[in-house]
Amino acid sequence: MGINVCLEKCVGCSLCVKACGLDAITIKDKKAVIDMAKCSMCSACVEACKKFGAITITKESSAKADVNDYKNVAVFIEQHEGKVAGVSYEMLGEGRKLANDLSEKLVAVLLGSNMNDVAADLVKYGADKVVYFDSPELVQFRDDTYTALVCDFIEKDKPSILLAGATAVGRSFVPKIAARVWGGLTADCTKLEVDTERRLLLGTRPAFGGNLMATIIAPHHRPQIATVRHKVMKAAARDENRSGEVTVITVDAARIAKINERTKILDIVKEIESTVNIAEADIIVSGGRGMGSAENFSLIRDLAQALGGAVGASRAAVDSEWIPYSHQVGQTGKTVCPKLYIACGISGSVQHMAGMQSSDFIIAINKDPAADIFQIANLGIVGDALEILPQLTKAFKEKVCA
Repeated sequence: MGINVCLEKCVGCSLCVKACGLDAITIKDKKAVIDMAKCSMCSACVEACKKFGAITITKESSAKADVNDYKNVAVFIEQHEGKVAGVSYEMLGEGRKLANDLSEKLVAVLLGSNMNDVAADLVKYGADKVVYFDSPELVQFRDDTYTALVCDFIEKDKPSILLAGATAVGRSFVPKIAARVWGGLTADCTKLEVDTERRLLLGTRPAFGGNLMATIIAPHHRPQIATVRHKVMKAAARDENRSGEVTVITVDAARIAKINERTKILDIVKEIESTVNIAEADIIVSGGRGMGSAENFSLIRDLAQALGGAVGASRAAVDSEWIPYSHQVGQTGKTVCPKLYIACGISGSVQHMAGMQSSDFIIAINKDPAADIFQIANLGIVGDALEILPQLTKAFKEKVCA
């Protein structure tokens, strides 16, 4: 894949400069010059230059011919402050199954600093090989840096499949990887399989608001890339008897500085929340539009605290700014799979239920007896959540103290 500027057609109008969100284009001697280190091949400049047709992008067909050159299953390991994210262990577990089906190796890709022990530990969770990029500049996620380094890994190791979590991190930079290496991406998968005969990844994901499941393949693109939401797959089991290879790549600080020259981290603000993360919680108490106001969410927090659980919310509650987006459960929020899910004042839209219907036990509280949430609930309570929640909290607190 390449981008070209026809100097005979270029009039130096600067329309392409204004259209480029990456500051990859400058005008020199009345001609457009593209910085390939910054360009993501997004085609914005091509659209802006339609009148003159001076900029063109050519899509090479070499990926189709090189399919057989790609082998092994790779997993991007997400970390926060040196701790591996839970979704990455799920990806290792699923990646191990795919690698076994294909009789190939499982490769873990980790970016961070002072994480040599963590890198070696990934072998115990199913990785045959770990490629660890080490630099103090990799402690915090930067999508430009992560994209460039993972692309370096792909160009060198040529994995046939790349898996990553459909988290804020994964959704930020994995599409960039797919665009840059001309890979085939299926996002938010709920099921992964392989066609061993054609050596194709089969990524199944909800479509049309969750009303049907679509299985997507990328027969002419490598790597085949898939992102999967947290709690959809089972985490890999630790095996102390496993052994594997760990390759440490020290990344030059000057290179990272060049990659990141267009952005810098001003500050990192951590959300202060007394309850646990909904993605990791065994018990979740969620509130919806039926809670009536942000103040009434204190009832949700009280019950969650009494149960040692997390606070969740529907999209309607988040859109009403009653609670931060990080608590949103559903297709446009987080997919959860707790042992107990209590839905309070949530009617049960298709999008919300798609994110929590795999919970082991669901309790629904709603004034409307015809609410859709009751269709998937193990136990339904028809009534006003504002009246029922204080009684539940009181009963649980008495039970705990007894």
